[in-house]
Amino acid sequence: MAELSQPATVLSVTDLTPHVRQLVVKPNRTKISFQPGQWVSLKLPIGPKPPLNRAYSMADLSSPSGELTLVFDRVLGGLGSNYLYQLKPGDEIPLSGPYGNFVLPQPLDRELLLIARYTGLVPIRCLLKQIFFAELQTPVLLIALAPHEEEVLFHQEWLTMAMQHRSFRYLPLVAQNGEAEAVEKAVAMLTPPVKGQPKVVPMLCGTKAFVRPLRTYFTEGGYDRKEVKVETYD
Repeated sequence: MAELSQPATVLSVTDLTPHVRQLVVKPNRTKISFQPGQWVSLKLPIGPKPPLNRAYSMADLSSPSGELTLVFDRVLGGLGSNYLYQLKPGDEIPLSGPYGNFVLPQPLDRELLLIARYTGLVPIRCLLKQIFFAELQTPVLLIALAPHEEEVLFHQEWLTMAMQHRSFRYLPLVAQNGEAEAVEKAVAMLTPPVKGQPKVVPMLCGTKAFVRPLRTYFTEGGYDRKEVKVETYD
């Protein structure tokens, strides 16, 4: 069955870091209702067999007028990201969705541990907005990893959240090598394991090379594989 797609108009273009850009787009026909953590598929008119499908998570909650906030990094030699970097307000791009199951588990009966690498923070941002908009009292720890200091996404926003919400803790990490190992050390220090009882609800987002070792870390620590929610984007 063919996917139902529709054109969306680019409303704004904003650079968030030297290599990360934000697009705000509005579907032209039907408002897309989504859960925080889900993504849409962009149908790019490029490549040897267009359309080239690329998935991008929503970075902000659903708006009354239907705008979608998408954030992506520019990949060297990447067909999709380089095409998106050429878009300007008024341009149109086909999309479909929403898709994905990287949503808040219910019930949230333990501390929520959010771990993300670079643009893996995009769906995490939407999830955090959902938590604080709903005034949930669940303790949350965010560990955000970036390749360089200037590429830590939403850094000031996380700091403001930490000041406004006592239940929210934020740890930024910068590493180019041994990324998963750096995160494991932070997790062991900030959420020491309770023997025979999982202490947190882990949600991991990033590249497969980043997420898979961390999922193994949790499963070897006593978590059931289904308890560790993951989202990868490569």
